Amino acid sequence: MNKAVRVDVMEGARIAFFSLGANRMRTVLTTVGIGIGVATLLAIIGIIQGLNASFDKQLASLGSNTLQVSKFPWVMKGDWWMYRNRKNFTLPQVEQIRAQAPFLSALSPIVGRNGDVGFNGQQLSTVDVFGVTQEYFAIGSWQVVSGRPLTDADDAVSRPVAVLGATVAEGLFPGLNPLGRSIRIDGRPFQVVGTLARKGKLLERDQDLTVMVPFKTFYSTFGKGRPFSIAMAVEQGQDIRNAEEQLVGIVRRVRSTPPGVPDDFSINRPEQLAQTYEQLTGALYGVALGVGFITMLVGGIGIMNIMLVSVRERTREIGIRRALGARKRTIVMQFLMEASAVSAVGGLLGTVVGLGTAKVVSLITPLAADVQLTTILGGVGFAALVGLLFGIWPAARAANLDPVEALRYE
Repeated sequence: MNKAVRVDVMEGARIAFFSLGANRMRTVLTTVGIGIGVATLLAIIGIIQGLNASFDKQLASLGSNTLQVSKFPWVMKGDWWMYRNRKNFTLPQVEQIRAQAPFLSALSPIVGRNGDVGFNGQQLSTVDVFGVTQEYFAIGSWQVVSGRPLTDADDAVSRPVAVLGATVAEGLFPGLNPLGRSIRIDGRPFQVVGTLARKGKLLERDQDLTVMVPFKTFYSTFGKGRPFSIAMAVEQGQDIRNAEEQLVGIVRRVRSTPPGVPDDFSINRPEQLAQTYEQLTGALYGVALGVGFITMLVGGIGIMNIMLVSVRERTREIGIRRALGARKRTIVMQFLMEASAVSAVGGLLGTVVGLGTAKVVSLITPLAADVQLTTILGGVGFAALVGLLFGIWPAARAANLDPVEALRYE
């Protein structure tokens, strides 16, 4: 930037800020329009980003190196009956998959149902009751905080023992040690041998409202007609996509699926849930941006209108300045800076209001809120850009006024 341009910028900025200070009410009203747009945009985006961060944290509880093979996909598309008619997995198939997949560090069949769990008059409903083996605790990153996990010995003899999730332990045994006590799952007695660390929610489902019993105990107690899935953990250092591709061939071979016939099973991984979630939040982002852009457009039109009024009111002043030798670019710079400054201040105030609104929402509702620094800077910068764009016409109109006609203006 050469010296002349730098002088024009400094002079334009000085006059612009003097004008803003001299017309406080007009400045405030113009600022409010932009501020509302930025506040709306940041409040919505803040809530969405908070939900994204919360979902990522929840998804991490499933483990980044886990897979689950089952009849049904986690994200179901197409005909439900097609999935329903697939063959169930069998325990011999589980052992064949284990023998043919050395890249797996752990493998466990898993079957589940909802049930009522009670102790001494206390009862919890719709508890997730899972039948699993010892290896499932490592696959799902479940940490036992008291007692012990289920063992292969428990499974071998169908022992009626259970490990409780944190919500179940706290709900049935407030202030008591649950170890060694007998609970009832749908009326059947089970002895508590361990409790689990809290994991939190996943897609609004409380993962801690859970009871785990030995896999074979589950079938001997609740019936063998329910299909099960196979949970797996891939060895550390193995590529999860490559492991999945190998697993497809192994499972097809184990289930005797003929060549050319579609897979009669689904391989699920946490990433699929993330992709579905991103599709949902992508639509919300679109709505948020649409609302924000419309509000900013209205604010920008307000800025342009106010600036045109300002040009008309200061026509004589502009004529005097032009007569005294002011360049057109100095006049343009002054009005552009005035429009940008008003818009940037509105953006800054809108940012404060938007962040505050998002924070209040996160405090009084289950919705999380988390706005990134780049979003804040982008909001203020975009507001200033709106002011700059909508200030171009008034600035050009002011700079192109005929000095003689401007001096005659009353």
